[in-house]
Amino acid sequence: MKVGLVGCGFMGDALLSATLAKHVVAPEDVFVAEVNDDRCAAASSRYNVRTTTDLTEVVDASELVIFAVKPQEFAKTAHRVEGRFRRDQTILSIMAGVPIAKIAHTLSHAAIVRVMPNTPAAIGQGMSVWIATPEVDGPARDCIAAILGAMGREVHVEDESYLDMATAFNGSGPGFVFLLLEAFIDAGVQVGFKRELAEMLALQTFIGSAQYAEATRKHPAVLRNEVTSPAGTTAAGIVALENAGIRGAIMEAVMAAYARSRELGA
Repeated sequence: MKVGLVGCGFMGDALLSATLAKHVVAPEDVFVAEVNDDRCAAASSRYNVRTTTDLTEVVDASELVIFAVKPQEFAKTAHRVEGRFRRDQTILSIMAGVPIAKIAHTLSHAAIVRVMPNTPAAIGQGMSVWIATPEVDGPARDCIAAILGAMGREVHVEDESYLDMATAFNGSGPGFVFLLLEAFIDAGVQVGFKRELAEMLALQTFIGSAQYAEATRKHPAVLRNEVTSPAGTTAAGIVALENAGIRGAIMEAVMAAYARSRELGA
């Protein structure tokens, strides 16, 4: 399938890197449109793909057109190619908060896939949630599943409302995890570790705990109880976390992100 990538910022580059590395698409089948000359040059040099600053060239040459621009840049970008899409083309959007109805209306096209990926896609450990309109045919869906699978895990949903949830959860989630990781490292320094060692210990603790939870498939409460001895150090720390309202703070963070996602969509 001929793939056109509109925008090659962080997520666009992550998608391009993963799909080429996993041989889902070949470099000669990829055409990148990017207004930033430095990004154009970087994509051409790093991935050996065709690049241009002319969006219409990419749309005309592609079967799958991926919009990886910032949501606030969509209207300006779309204006240049409105009504230009052929019936056999599919549009894929990774723009947060931009609903399918808006994309369809703006571009006068019906075959649309909306995806919410996240930043770990850059190393093939992302989580992507996606939905497709009925006009997206089977071969296109298979290709999109393969592209998203190259970036990590992917799950298809039937209701677009899940995309706003995914924006708040797996889309914004890494930011919340990184904040917790930062606090964990600072705590390690506070108790006496050198920062470099605190970073190593914290990272492996987060990675190991997540992988252990996945491997055992036990409920997190069960895993937590296994670590928590009566009147022990973990118990003392958990009391402090509960007193600080850690559960409520995390839930409020996700709900705030969800509300903002709906605002952007409106």
